[in-house]
Amino acid sequence: MTERNVVIAIDGPAASGKSSTAQWVARRLGFHHVDSGSLYRAATAAQLDRQAVVEAEQWTEDMVLQAARRVTFVPAEGTFAPLLDGAPCDAALRSVEVTKHVSRVAQMPRVRTWVNELVRRTAGARDVVVDGRDIGTVVFPDAELKVFLVADPWERARRRLIQRLDRHPNEDEIAAETDAIVHRDAKDATQTVQATDAILIDTTYLTQEEQVERIVALAKAVTRRPDKTSAVDG
Repeated sequence: MTERNVVIAIDGPAASGKSSTAQWVARRLGFHHVDSGSLYRAATAAQLDRQAVVEAEQWTEDMVLQAARRVTFVPAEGTFAPLLDGAPCDAALRSVEVTKHVSRVAQMPRVRTWVNELVRRTAGARDVVVDGRDIGTVVFPDAELKVFLVADPWERARRRLIQRLDRHPNEDEIAAETDAIVHRDAKDATQTVQATDAILIDTTYLTQEEQVERIVALAKAVTRRPDKTSAVDG
């Protein structure tokens, strides 16, 4: 009898470290990583690239879905990466403009359906660690392990700025980013819901290595699969 494929679902608010932690956990377990949030960002980037004179407030689901036809999701060293017109687009996905408008796109029901179906197809017959929106509640409600990451908005802002600026931000920069994150949380509230059977992990005072260790230990407990490495690799 073959083992069924394992799904580990990681949810949480914006800038809670879902994607980087999920990717690290997947590497530790020898699973594939699937970042559903990257697809919302790719659709947003595609729409921004073609929107011309149409203001973001006037975007419709049809417009965004038409733009999203340019997006493909391909394997990339243990994970999956969105391509725009067949080319890597990571810089565009992390741009200020995409970050500003991605919540609007993620609230569009048909866009969410497109993302969720693509994520399910991508996961396919693989063992996966999936992070993003609705993962434990809608996309994989039967996931073997569900984790919900949270952290104080100030700490989330500090971490995001370090990643974006490649330096330690000052307090004014953190305060401004915290305001943006709190506003984003309010807009994302209906798409960022903790599954009733998810394990809550507050990462405010945890290093990323500690976050990874906790989730890997939980995954090994529920799946009885061995860790693929003896220590967290960088």
